[in-house]
Amino acid sequence: MPLSDEEARLLQQLEQSLAAEDPEFASTLRGSRLVARTRRVAVLSALGFLAGIGLLLAGVMVPQTILGVIGFVAMLGSAYLFVTSYRRGLAVGSAPSSAGPKGPRGGKGRKPKSSGSFTDRMEQRWNRRRDGDEY
Repeated sequence: MPLSDEEARLLQQLEQSLAAEDPEFASTLRGSRLVARTRRVAVLSALGFLAGIGLLLAGVMVPQTILGVIGFVAMLGSAYLFVTSYRRGLAVGSAPSSAGPKGPRGGKGRKPKSSGSFTDRMEQRWNRRRDGDEY
């Protein structure tokens, strides 16, 4: 069921206010395109891997060494693409994207790694969020 004009307008206003209020969170929500792209690359690379197996088997059945080599190379390339897209998908799905530049030129450098137990670190994070410090 499609949205009415009024509902679509209210939704657009909500999206704009969210992007203005918390751009990092809004960019995290927009990450669904990247997830879809990595999923598509993973599926296509799996199909390429299967095609490479077919070429490899065809090269073995027909005495054409070059066909088998091409199939093997296709399998290796497809496996590489699959693994990289899978890792990218894990990184996008689990870690929020950083909005600001980091490093020596970008202002904020790396934060020192905090030591202590897990509960101490979680308590420190909670206090920083509550006090309004950037996380």
